[in-house]
Order: sequence, then C-alpha cells, then structure tokens
Amino acid sequence: MAGSDIMLKDALDTYLAVRHAAGFALVDDEHRLRGFVRFASAQGDTVIVAATAIAWAGQGRSESQRSNRLKMVIRFARFAHATDGRHEIPPQGVYCARRQRPTPYLYTENEIQALMAQALHLGPPGTLRAQTYSTLIGLLAATGLRISEAISLHFQDISADGLVIRNTKFKKSRLVPLHSTTQAALERYLVERRRVATNDDHMFLSTQLGPLSLDAVYPTFHKLLSACGLPRQAGQPRPRLIDFRHTFASNALIACPHARDHIGSHMLALMTYLGHAVPSSTYWYLESSPRLMEDIVDVCERLFEEQTP
Repeated sequence: MAGSDIMLKDALDTYLAVRHAAGFALVDDEHRLRGFVRFASAQGDTVIVAATAIAWAGQGRSESQRSNRLKMVIRFARFAHATDGRHEIPPQGVYCARRQRPTPYLYTENEIQALMAQALHLGPPGTLRAQTYSTLIGLLAATGLRISEAISLHFQDISADGLVIRNTKFKKSRLVPLHSTTQAALERYLVERRRVATNDDHMFLSTQLGPLSLDAVYPTFHKLLSACGLPRQAGQPRPRLIDFRHTFASNALIACPHARDHIGSHMLALMTYLGHAVPSSTYWYLESSPRLMEDIVDVCERLFEEQTP
C-alpha cells in the first residue's frame, strides 16, 4: 500500500510540476487528483488503472462533476503513460454532460457573520487558526475573491490601494480595492499574523505554518456550515466557498443606484474587478439573483406596456 502511494504520488508530483512550469495554476486539479491518488492507492493500484479512475470519477454528485473528474485523470494519465506505458489512459465519454451551472447559494449578512463568529471557536488553542478562517471568510465575502486567489496572497500583495491579485485564473494580475472596514479588519488580523514565527510570507497559514491549502479549507468550511445549520431550509442549494463570490457580485449589482436601469454601464467595472475574461461570465450573475431577475421582469413588462397601442 505504501509503495503504491509513493509511486502514484511521485507521478502526480512530476505532472503537476511540469504543468505549473508551463504556467497552469491547476489549483482545483491538484486538489482533486491528490484525492484520486489516495483512492487508487487504497485499492492497491501502483499505476493508473482505467477502471479505478472511472470508479473514482463516478463519486461526483452530478454528471458534469463526474465528467470533469474523469477528464482530469485522463490528462494526468496521458502524461504518465508517455514515460511509463503501464499507466492506463481511461476512455473518454464515459460521463457526458452538458455544462450546467449549479444554482448558487446567496448568503445573507447574518449568515456571513455567523460563519465568521463560528470560525473564532476553531482550535487548537494557541494557534492562529480561528482568526485565519474568520478573516478568510470575511475577505471572501467583502471582495468576491476566488478562494485560490485568497489563499495565494502574500504580504507583498497588500498595498495602500488594495490587494494585488497576481497570476489569476486567466494569467492576469489586477488590483482589488478594499472598503475601509475591510482594510481595518485585515490590518487587525495582520498584527497577529506577523507575530507568527515562520519564514513563510503567505497571509493565511496552516497549523503547520505553511501555505493554507484547499485540502484543509474545504473540510473546515463544511464543518462551519454544519455548526451554523446552513442551509436552513430544505431544497436550498448547498452553500459553497465560491458562493461568497456570487453573493458579492449579486449584491454589487443590486446596490448600485442606477444598476437596475442601466445595468450595462456597471458590467465592465464589475467584470474587471472580478477578473472575468469574458462578459458572459459577469452577465450570468443577473440570473443568479431572484431580486435582479424580478427587476428585469418589471422593466420588460413596463417596456411592453409602453409599446403596446
């Protein structure tokens, strides 16, 4: 078991190192593929086995997730097979799904505050873990950052004008201005963070004093959701970290004084702020908020009435 784990882990480490060197971030791929290696090693596999890959991918909650998980392994398998023919390349098309965006969960202000407060109860005592997660949740909610962008922040990325987000999802950097209250909360956290004796200059650290990883963030966040009783109503979508981003974008559009009458004039600014590569990614937030959809319907009805003789 240990030998198979080492062999597959080494193959994955090599694959990730080459892709990183080519400029790919692969944050989600790395998280998922390390889970695949653990799964395959538990089966006793010493190389990538197509049947194991299909079984692991099949654990996804939706057809789209199952398809994406298998595609990740296929890319990894092709790379590994080039140097070791024993690695099997899983077939394509086992899981086929048209990409469908999951319904976002839009957090209320009270829910965000509850999650931040619950995070302050995290242990172990004498560590910065509680403040780290409370501040991280607050930052995601206040800025709409991607989780990968937030956990990649370094001290040097903090400026008087805001946060410098480097090498983002689309290989671009951008400046994210901060509200004065967010800036003040971040500065309070940084006072405690700078007292931690470590050479690592990431803003958010793990309990091992290294960079905070998605492998640590996701299970911790799910525990916080359970402790806060979210979601509160049956039938609601499961809250995700990315939904802080959806909530931020939807609220930004709702809060703009003229946004609902002249929504196009604000889209370019929001697109730049969020780091979107194409306008369609930003326009999708119009669909994610019932409040915005109601306003769009009202405007359409008024327009129809005005043009009806």
